[in-house]
Amino acid sequence: MKWHPAPRPTSGPQLFARYAFPPNEKGYCGPEDATTVLAMIASPDAGGALRQWATHFDGAWPYLSLIASVSGIGDPLDRRVVEAYWLGTDLLRSVPLLDFGNSLRDRFRDRNPSGWSNLANHLAVGTFPHHSFHVLCVYPWVGLLRQGHVGIALDVLDRCRIRVGTVISVHGETAIVETDQLSYEGGNLTRGMTVTPPFRCLPGSCGPGDRVTVHWDWVCDMVSDEQANRLAAIEAGHLGLANSAHFVA
Repeated sequence: MKWHPAPRPTSGPQLFARYAFPPNEKGYCGPEDATTVLAMIASPDAGGALRQWATHFDGAWPYLSLIASVSGIGDPLDRRVVEAYWLGTDLLRSVPLLDFGNSLRDRFRDRNPSGWSNLANHLAVGTFPHHSFHVLCVYPWVGLLRQGHVGIALDVLDRCRIRVGTVISVHGETAIVETDQLSYEGGNLTRGMTVTPPFRCLPGSCGPGDRVTVHWDWVCDMVSDEQANRLAAIEAGHLGLANSAHFVA
């Protein structure tokens, strides 16, 4: 039987929701009630509701607003902005490092002055307002790794980053995806061994052989080789920063 994929997210709000729902469902970020979001993701008429939902993401929304503002794009949920934040595109290069640093200062300096100072000293070309930066350089998990809390911290870091994988098989609303896993050795985080865990997926959203992104335990979207390579390069830069710097939170 030929596989017929479900429609891919066509709007910025829908694309944002594909990536933001997995941690929101677990209560890590965003509004408390995530029960209706899955239905909205699949509805072309839910843009307004998804927009309101998205503004409650205190982690992601300021990055989206920054990218949109310096790029001359009036909408933080423009699809170009959303893709830049989650996957990384050339749009990120339009964000001056000074503007990025000022945004981080305004958000985090008063929360943790010493952590902000250490991070500010490491901001450099190749640092972008991208989801991997927030996970690896702002969240407290890398600091917890260095304090010896390896198990839970490494698990959260690995599952919270946007990973690329290849779908091996699909069984109803579950997909087996081959992807990589973070490892922590000698005080450094690296992308390590290949694993094949199950992920939840929207029915019809992927099929065997597809290149996909995953976030926490969900398949988010299909991606091209170019998108996958760009995401890997941006994450590699932020892994390097995480391995050399102290952190805000």
